[in-house]
Amino acid sequence: MPHNADAEQGLLGALLIDNRAYERVSDFLKAEHFYAPVHGRIYSVIAKLIERGQIATAVTLKALFQEDEDLTHLGGAAYLADLAASVVTILSVEDYGRTIFELHLRRELIAMGEEMVNEAHKHDIDQPPTEQIEAVERKLYELATVGDTGSGFVPFSTSLTNAIGMAEAAYRRSSHISGVTTGLRDLNRKLGGLQPSDLLILAGRPSMGKTALATNIAFNAAQAYAKSNGKEGAMVAFFSLEMSSEQLATRILAEVSEVASEKIRKGEVRDVEFRRFVEASQMLASIPFYIDDTPALSIAQVRTRARRLKRQFGLGLIVIDYLQLLRGTGTSAAQSRVLEISEITRGLKALAKELSVPVLALSQLSRAVEQRDDKRPQLSDLRESGTIEQDSDVVMFVFREEYYIERRQPAEGTPEHMTWQADMEKAHNVAEVIIGKQRHGPVGTVKLHFEGQFTRFSDLANPYEDH
Repeated sequence: MPHNADAEQGLLGALLIDNRAYERVSDFLKAEHFYAPVHGRIYSVIAKLIERGQIATAVTLKALFQEDEDLTHLGGAAYLADLAASVVTILSVEDYGRTIFELHLRRELIAMGEEMVNEAHKHDIDQPPTEQIEAVERKLYELATVGDTGSGFVPFSTSLTNAIGMAEAAYRRSSHISGVTTGLRDLNRKLGGLQPSDLLILAGRPSMGKTALATNIAFNAAQAYAKSNGKEGAMVAFFSLEMSSEQLATRILAEVSEVASEKIRKGEVRDVEFRRFVEASQMLASIPFYIDDTPALSIAQVRTRARRLKRQFGLGLIVIDYLQLLRGTGTSAAQSRVLEISEITRGLKALAKELSVPVLALSQLSRAVEQRDDKRPQLSDLRESGTIEQDSDVVMFVFREEYYIERRQPAEGTPEHMTWQADMEKAHNVAEVIIGKQRHGPVGTVKLHFEGQFTRFSDLANPYEDH
């Protein structure tokens, strides 16, 4: 197996001569990265002593290794003294460390390849080849990030320059927002667009239009990206765990062609409408909008597929419809649903930060909303609200009062019916997006226009005053 005994000995000897050299390798080098087990144990002891504030030398290590059988074969405690005595310079410590680490990766790749071959030879009905591929991809990614210790401390001047760069980019854009556009003027003003690294929750009761709004936002972002040659908007990954990709495409076609989605499904499309339908589909073909309609995906599979899409084509926005249909690991799922949701929301937030893209996840609301006179949702209505609210950067609720007013229609000809009609006219085609939490800005309500037959949200011509 690939290894370099001289590099391992040279590094250990340098650390025994000058403990300060440990700082150069401690971020990425671990005891298990050494090929010779005894070298790994020596490195581990050196690390523990230095981290405790003690001195690690051949003398202080001698007592700890007196009865180590592997070291006895190499000459016993005298081997430690030989390591220190053979050092020519400590300047190569980091180079030695990188060499050891890279050889460790090569050995892991070889072991992974052998395991993959053995697994592929098995005929296990409970583990189809697609699952094996997912597992290998996950292991490869984990291996690729073993030595990735993050950016560490960044000077404030660098952060300041980046912040000014973001502000300048927002100033130069026609939309004047720093994040990914939602395509909705008033929502953009309130949020400043969908910000990279943010986890945004869009929640609502059934039939409020949360899937329609998420689809509109995702489509608007992808369309803006195509029209501006990548200067605005984003390439979109849409994980549709509830609807098929064809159903989602039908919704978008209905919105763009202004042919009711119900007509499209039933085939009740006239010649004129069909031409609009075809023209819209030709225009949509060039939009960077990717749909994954695999049901019951795990959070690990979402991460794998999002990373793969970003690597192959690029990625600027992830939409998940919806959060409660994702699966956690078997362990958290077995313990409790709250723990599983907690793992999922933490995983989505980590994914947003890792890929530096906004993640918009839809969520269900509890039935508590239906018990109140005022049906407007609030944070406490989120299912498993503690974890969802805590991990998210933005929480938004979709609310359409017209839906509730319509269902309490009194008998015609009564005074109540006249009042009901007035209420219906006021609420007709009006939707509210209630921003219940926003880390970087104000909370409040944005009113939108909603056309149910096209499942389309748009700006109100004269929106009411924001609350």
